[in-house]
Amino acid sequence: MNTGANRKLNLAASVGLALGGVFGMAGTFAGSDNLRNLAWEIDSLALIVATALLTIKYFRKGCDAVAAGFLIFAIGESVMLSGMAAGLQASAPAFAAGAALWATALVLVHFPREFDFWIRVVGDLAALLFLVTATEIFSGQPLNPLTSPLPFFAYPLLVATFAGWIWTLVREP
Repeated sequence: MNTGANRKLNLAASVGLALGGVFGMAGTFAGSDNLRNLAWEIDSLALIVATALLTIKYFRKGCDAVAAGFLIFAIGESVMLSGMAAGLQASAPAFAAGAALWATALVLVHFPREFDFWIRVVGDLAALLFLVTATEIFSGQPLNPLTSPLPFFAYPLLVATFAGWIWTLVREP
């Protein structure tokens, strides 16, 4: 891939990750169900596009585990998007499945050491928290996407991971 096309792909993925982080956090603090759903819809669509683009980028680069991780993240985000309009409690099964897929994706993306150490550590902590959250929901605990402490405190780690990915993308020559 030529340098100009690579920069455009990196920019598009970075914008998607940034929009996902901003609208995801905004939805967490939204004052109404409708605003939350709208923010999370934008968040999901942006992250699906970004991680699909990153799948292609890392597959072309020969980093199959990283590419597979980004593909799994897109699938997890799609699962979450499918349950969002049902409301917080009704979306819990889709959220649990999506959180489990996010956790798996983060571990795969960071295992090959394509990203700096701090990004991998933050992402792996987020993965652990989302895996615990998913396991709790699958075990019958009445958690939803806004329950505190989990998953509420996992989101900032996920957004920090996005920031690290963006930082990596914009630093590329």
